[in-house]
Amino acid sequence: MNNSRRSIASFVKDTHIRRLLALMVLWMIFMAIFRFDKFYTFLNFQTMAAQFPEFGLMALGVLLCMISGGIDLSAVGVANFTAIACGELMIKYAEKTGELSGFGIFVIMLLGLVIGAVAGIFNGILVSKIKIPPILATLGSYELFRGIAIILTEGKAVANLPIKYAETIAGKLFGVIPVQLVFFVVAVLILSFLLNRTTYGAKLYMLGTNETASVFSGHNTDRILIQTYMLSGICAALGGLIMLANYNSARADYGTVYTLQCVLIVVLGGTSPMGGKGRISGTVLAICVLQMISAGLNRFPQISSFYIPLFWGGVLLLVMVWDTVTADRKSGRFVETFLSKLNIKTGK
Repeated sequence: MNNSRRSIASFVKDTHIRRLLALMVLWMIFMAIFRFDKFYTFLNFQTMAAQFPEFGLMALGVLLCMISGGIDLSAVGVANFTAIACGELMIKYAEKTGELSGFGIFVIMLLGLVIGAVAGIFNGILVSKIKIPPILATLGSYELFRGIAIILTEGKAVANLPIKYAETIAGKLFGVIPVQLVFFVVAVLILSFLLNRTTYGAKLYMLGTNETASVFSGHNTDRILIQTYMLSGICAALGGLIMLANYNSARADYGTVYTLQCVLIVVLGGTSPMGGKGRISGTVLAICVLQMISAGLNRFPQISSFYIPLFWGGVLLLVMVWDTVTADRKSGRFVETFLSKLNIKTGK
């Protein structure tokens, strides 16, 4: 009980959480004033709950990597590659058996998660064993997986999938709860347990905070990094499987804006790009806020969808600048840091 109270108190005191809650309230007020009848409908919230799990799952994987002091820019590439591979397998399975059964869906999804795990392990080896900087390693692997996907499909979409898959994964429990949301909630619970209730989580935070201290504590940092990127790969693969159900097709260039969006979500949720700091609850709240903003913007026909990436990029830069300025002010180094950036000596 005391641990729960401390967790709630820590959640409420978090400046990033308070900022997200304030942003959510302001946006809801704004939409209530200008688009109440179109935004505040059960169908709209149900649609949002079905849409955000695909990039929300990728963001959870990026969160883990960023806590370690790295980053995973290959999530979208892994997701699309997994969706294409599983889509092709699904078509062949249906042609051979005549239909796609529930067991067939389970097997194909399991294979998809294995693909994601292997891709994540590959990233982890590049980062931990070969010592390639995470941003370069995962950017390179993104292009690698994207290139393989383009070769497999010749740049075309994998379509004509068995409708049974979309009906199952993109369906609704009891006719109300999107199945995609169930997958997302289960992933959140599992990762939350790993971060807060296992030695893996403690070691991951220590690694992100101080790699040298982690090594001298006897932690196998290579294994921690490989496990982290493997989990990120699994999250990305699951996101790809949900994309496959939502679109009933797969293509190498689906979800290209998700890379920026995932990084924005994780930073907005309070995760430090330097590592060692971040929480699942903040990331989940950031996912909900961004989904509400995105859905709200779609209610204004005069706002082109081409402006959305510009909006996300601007918000990401503003948040990082704000966090840097706030951190310097708290430590009393704001003026000195600002002047040092301009190469002006303070006379000390």
